[in-house]
Amino acid sequence: MKQFNQRPSTLPRQRGMALLIVLFIVALVSVLATEMGSRLQLQVQRASNIKDNNQAYWYSIGAEAYAMLAIKDLYELDDGNIHLNQPWASPLVYPIENGQITATISDSQACFNINVLAQPASATANTGQRNTTPAMDAFAALVREITNGDTYTADIVRDSLVDYLDDNTIARPDGAEDDTYLGLRYPHLSANTLLTEVSELRLVNGINIEWFADLLQYVCVIPQNQNLVININTLTEDDDVLLSAVTGLSKADALSLIESRPERGYETAADFFAEPEMAGIILSDTQRTWFNTTTEYFTLTTITQYNETQFSLTSLLHVANQENVSVIQRTFGRR
Repeated sequence: MKQFNQRPSTLPRQRGMALLIVLFIVALVSVLATEMGSRLQLQVQRASNIKDNNQAYWYSIGAEAYAMLAIKDLYELDDGNIHLNQPWASPLVYPIENGQITATISDSQACFNINVLAQPASATANTGQRNTTPAMDAFAALVREITNGDTYTADIVRDSLVDYLDDNTIARPDGAEDDTYLGLRYPHLSANTLLTEVSELRLVNGINIEWFADLLQYVCVIPQNQNLVININTLTEDDDVLLSAVTGLSKADALSLIESRPERGYETAADFFAEPEMAGIILSDTQRTWFNTTTEYFTLTTITQYNETQFSLTSLLHVANQENVSVIQRTFGRR
């Protein structure tokens, strides 16, 4: 009887391949499901963060509106005099559902407005070299004090800042114009206009990061304003360097003046000039206009904590005619 060779059955092998394919598909679906779940959770968390951040933003705007009303009422307390023993000078912590609002108001005219350096100085008849204004000299004195008496650096920073603000391309003797900044690793041009934020000062030739933070304690920028007005009633003991620079007083006498100031501040600037420490100080009419006992600009710093979100808002407020309060600048995030 003839026998035929039978091929071995391929059915078990096919079943094994089918099982592998099924396992692969299950694994792929599991990975996709896990990825989709992770992305969904991320989107949900992102949406929650946006919601909380928006809510914190509107809480901050509400605090800003409340501060504007409080500042408007402030001028009725002491006939327009602004001093540190008034309620605005203390931080306010206001609890809210799932968080709190911390609001701090500071006087934006208890500092040196560097936009004042944009005021032009006269030129000498013979050489055409530009002189300095009293404000320029005061700023140089401030830098000199911060840099431990470094006159060379003070002159460079003063002239460079004046060049940075003015609308011409002619460099002052120790200044810098576009040709200096275009040669830097990261080139830029002079602003040739008033500054809007104090951090712009970092771009000016001669500024050194080693003492830049110290300078920021005494200087500020009021947008579209090139006047220097300092409220002598809101200076603190830490502002003795500033008062010394703008008056010519020694640091010791400046500190003594601040410490001995009346509890409710000076009623007029004339009372300040009548102090014994000021007896030997000769100030020009221009310099006398630098001092006042009221304020037109306040800075409101609001930190809102809501759920897991922290939102920071800094608002520069302007008071016109001691009545109308408006927001002229907002900065988001801590400075």
